[in-house]
Amino acid sequence: MNSQLWLLQRVVLHPTYRGAGIASDFIRRACELCNVDWIETLSAMGHANPVFERAGFKRIGTVHRSGSATGAYGSRTNLSAETVRKSRFSDPVYYVLDNRR
Repeated sequence: MNSQLWLLQRVVLHPTYRGAGIASDFIRRACELCNVDWIETLSAMGHANPVFERAGFKRIGTVHRSGSATGAYGSRTNLSAETVRKSRFSDPVYYVLDNRR
């Protein structure tokens, strides 16, 4: 399965180029250069910024937490109470790209 499905992580665009409308083109081209049939990604900002949808990804759904620090993301005992409090609304959006040509 790993030879057919890759996980796209940590897309960071230099602040100088943010807002210029090039992120989706960059993501699309980078994925085209990958020799894999399917690419998946999670985006915490998917609710506010549809950059992955503009790049051709299909929005599958939202990953919901169970409500505790030991939930859908596994045991996180090293997180501070403030971090847990701030991230309680952070339900990332799950996207998949059909990269077959």
